[in-house]
Amino acid sequence: MKQSFRKDERLKSDKVIEMLFSRGNTFLVHPFRVNWLTENKTGDIPAKVLIGVSRKNLRKAVQRNQMKRLCREAYRKNKHILYDHLEDRNLRCDFSIIFIGKERAEYSVIEQKIITILKRLISELEQHSNTNTSSS
Repeated sequence: MKQSFRKDERLKSDKVIEMLFSRGNTFLVHPFRVNWLTENKTGDIPAKVLIGVSRKNLRKAVQRNQMKRLCREAYRKNKHILYDHLEDRNLRCDFSIIFIGKERAEYSVIEQKIITILKRLISELEQHSNTNTSSS
């Protein structure tokens, strides 16, 4: 799989973002908060992601931009974990990764947390699909 992070893999639609934060599911892997929403696959991109950093904790734009760059890089390198799972089950997932930590983190810590987030998201998707099939 190509390790790229193209424009169409980013979540940009205001309508979808509003729905993600109002009706989506949430979990916390400190120092990140993740909101996610899933649906049956439409299109060729299995996942769209929004990466953000809280202005409340990192006041300077330079620091926030640096954290976003590090998070995007860690996601770009490890997104295959999630993509393989979604493609096998013919699902699409929109999610946000928001950094809510009080101070900047090292890249190795961020990458480890992003991997944990992707694995946790897979388990959340499995639980969600199991509850949907059992209630039908």
